[in-house]
This record gives sequence, structure tokens and C-alpha cells, in this order.
Amino acid sequence: MLVLISTFSISIEKRFCGENLVDVAVFSEAKSCCEEIPKLNQTNATKKSCCKREIDFVKGQDNLVLKTLDDLDNIQKQVLFAFTCSVDKIYVSTPKIAIPHKHYSPPVIIRNIYVLDQTYLI
Repeated sequence: MLVLISTFSISIEKRFCGENLVDVAVFSEAKSCCEEIPKLNQTNATKKSCCKREIDFVKGQDNLVLKTLDDLDNIQKQVLFAFTCSVDKIYVSTPKIAIPHKHYSPPVIIRNIYVLDQTYLI
């Protein structure tokens, strides 16, 4: 998972309206805070936009080094072997236990026998 995540490239887009952060988007385009300026029939005056857009691009790792088991020294091989054995022993599946009364339906209660057989000390 670490190798897979380290190769991702991420783009983070931020939109500001004045000095306030309005929207942040990862992998997509952020929503604009400025409304469309209506065009006036008399003059084509344009206002300065209050929106500011920042794009941060985090580049992932491009070149990965593939090593074989022969490239490792003896200590690294022993640590790798010990780690593999310990992980193998941790994740041992437990056998399923048979439940003998799983399909047993209880008898129909006609009378409350435990109430009839009670004794009261007065």
C-alpha cells in the first residue's frame, strides 16, 4: 500500500474570495465564488475579479527500484524470514465450532410449571 500511495500524483485546487478560503478540491475543479458580472447595455465596464485560484501539485515518485532476494545481505534475509514467519503465525484461522442445538425448536409451553412448583415461606 505504501508503494502504491507514494506513486500517486495529487492536485489540490483552492479558491479564495478576497482573503477568505471558499472551496478546496482534490482531483477536481473547485467551485468559483464569483458570480457572473452582468453585461450592461450602455457600457462594457469590467470589474476586477475578487477571486484568486491556487493550485498545489504534489508529484508522486516515478522511479521505483526493484530488488531481488539476492541483492539483500544475510541480516536483511533473516529479518525478512522472521517477519514472514511471525505474520504467518498471527493470522491462523480458527476452526468453525459446530453448534449442536442450532436446529432445535423448544417445546410448546402449556402451563408455567416453574410457577406451580414454587414454595413460599410465610
